[in-house]
Amino acid sequence: MNDDTFQRSLELHRRTHGKIGTQLRVKLESRDDLALAYSPGVARPCEVIANDPAQSFELTCRGNTIAVLTDGSAVLGLGDIGATAAMPVMEGKAALFKHFAGVDAVPLCVDVASSQQLIELARHIAPSFAGINLEDIAAPRCFVVEDSLQDLGIPVFHDDQHGTAIVLLAALENGAKVVGKRIDDMNIVINGAGAAGSAIARILQCAGHDPETSRCFAAGEVLVCDSKGIVSPERADLNPFKRDLLAYTNSYQRSGTLREALEGADAFIGVSKANLLTADDIRTMAPDSIVLAMANPIPEIMPDEAKAGGAAIVGTGRSDFPNQVNNVLCFPGIFRGALDARAPKITAEMKLAAVRALASAVAQPTPDQILPDPLDLSVARIVAAAVAEAAISKV
Repeated sequence: MNDDTFQRSLELHRRTHGKIGTQLRVKLESRDDLALAYSPGVARPCEVIANDPAQSFELTCRGNTIAVLTDGSAVLGLGDIGATAAMPVMEGKAALFKHFAGVDAVPLCVDVASSQQLIELARHIAPSFAGINLEDIAAPRCFVVEDSLQDLGIPVFHDDQHGTAIVLLAALENGAKVVGKRIDDMNIVINGAGAAGSAIARILQCAGHDPETSRCFAAGEVLVCDSKGIVSPERADLNPFKRDLLAYTNSYQRSGTLREALEGADAFIGVSKANLLTADDIRTMAPDSIVLAMANPIPEIMPDEAKAGGAAIVGTGRSDFPNQVNNVLCFPGIFRGALDARAPKITAEMKLAAVRALASAVAQPTPDQILPDPLDLSVARIVAAAVAEAAISKV
């Protein structure tokens, strides 16, 4: 990504004053139009909703509208820039929801001091929305907030966790097909133990298995690393969320550095920071290794260097390289499916349905195409249908 892109983006935002707006679904050209859309006619739908709040999904914009909620504490590539500065990203997210899945989304950037305040705010705004997409909220707050809101009666989904995990697992499944390996026999190293890394580790438990199974890998192993090395039971510096990872990772209780973890690994998944690895590091991995280096804007290792080290498949988060691992491939379709099914939450089954649908959208995976093109409008429809079916089957 060059400086020209950043400058042109700034000029675009200044010229358009943002990326989204409001449009009317009814005409307001006569007194009768006003009487139906507002006073006095609007009193009747209000009375109907007062007697049956579920009618709000049918009689108002609520049924197709979600909130994109952030505190601006972990904006991708920028960090804790605060609520106000996060607005361009949240606007962009709302634009993607609309473009790819026809979902109306409202960016809500809020200045709160604690997890509890964010939880209470979400509960207060819930009557206006059919779902809440949590966005760019730092760990561990993001875990606490999402877990506390699963009883809200509408889907609450932290895309940085689960969207990343869903697209990653679809990429890994198709990559495993290309190199002729079974994903549940692979040794996998995840670098980054924050929101995305933790969610990836959790969803990998269920790759090809019942989501309720506590231990899913046959011969393979999953290791999670942070800036201090392998997340191991020997470490005394683990917070409760990292310690929870030990319930389904590092079953052989290994310790050591990231480079030691990579020795003999079949796949590397990076959700950390730039330029951590070299071609020599990749050479220590198993033959036909898969490298998904998703740090943005600069990955943990550049594709040419990873391939020089022997990687068979390389993916990044960038659009200027093959195999872009981009959340836009899943979050519009997931919410479209959840709204269509009127699902009260997004379950493990719905997430895995999204994985399978996304992977199947590439009929014949190749080393340079293990995921669909992020601009392919058909992907959201495919994912939505699978998610809705999974939601309805559990009712």
